[in-house]
Amino acid sequence: MQQVAANTAAPAAPRRDPAPSRWSYRLHRLWLTPLFRLLLRVGLPMGASLALAVWYLGDPATQQQIIDKVAEIRRSVAERPEFMVRLMAIDGASDELGDDIREVLPVDFPVSSFDLELDQMRGVVEELDAVASVDLRIRPDGILQLAVIERIPQIIWRLTEDLELLDAEGRRVAALAHRMHRFDLPLIAGEGADAAVPEALALFAAAAPLEPRLRGLVRMGERRWDVVLDRGQRILLPEQGAVAALEQVIALDQAQDLLARDIAVVDMRNGRRPTLRMGAVAVTELHKIKAIELGENYR
Repeated sequence: MQQVAANTAAPAAPRRDPAPSRWSYRLHRLWLTPLFRLLLRVGLPMGASLALAVWYLGDPATQQQIIDKVAEIRRSVAERPEFMVRLMAIDGASDELGDDIREVLPVDFPVSSFDLELDQMRGVVEELDAVASVDLRIRPDGILQLAVIERIPQIIWRLTEDLELLDAEGRRVAALAHRMHRFDLPLIAGEGADAAVPEALALFAAAAPLEPRLRGLVRMGERRWDVVLDRGQRILLPEQGAVAALEQVIALDQAQDLLARDIAVVDMRNGRRPTLRMGAVAVTELHKIKAIELGENYR
């Protein structure tokens, strides 16, 4: 019996393998990677901080508190005395234009320079017809400085019953209540006359010898000009070479007193064949002369 028991005893336990497991080996190798160690030491705390900040700033109440605080800081800086604008100075503009500028820029002084949108204000002022350009800047002494270049009226444009002051480029300057208010300026009339102001000014310059009799220019068909003189006389100018044609008529007048005669129209539209249209009195006299000549012939 004892021999059998000895043979049936439990076998000895196997020896433990000292080599690391597969997962342990992989984790150990991963820990030895510099990028992984940097991620755990730097990236993980930063990620946690970012997540916390997103959660904190996601609260609408917190957002409003931050906005109010930023606005309070900005206001405290903007309202410092060195940033306050107390006056507006306008240079280069007439009194009337200055009043118009103050009307379109209703700034309540004192105001912080942070609250002034200079580009927007410049655009508003340049929309005025009488303003060619304007430069805005804030002076160190707290003055909003406007340097204005004003359009200078050069001519009067009559369209139906309205009168407009135009500059040398044909840009509108202002409305004119009555012709006598600016009798020093020449007068043009007709549809499209404003688009040909440079040519009109050249014609007025050429017509200086006729100035005592000159009444104005009329744009015909938006293509050419008629020179209007007193006594109802007209000089019809061509579409091209209008100044040269007018100078030719003036030369004839100076040589032969052409315009002093009873002539209603001097038609220069065809430069090769100028045409004269006599006045009513001249036509009547001509008929009398023709009748006399015919009567003498029949005798």
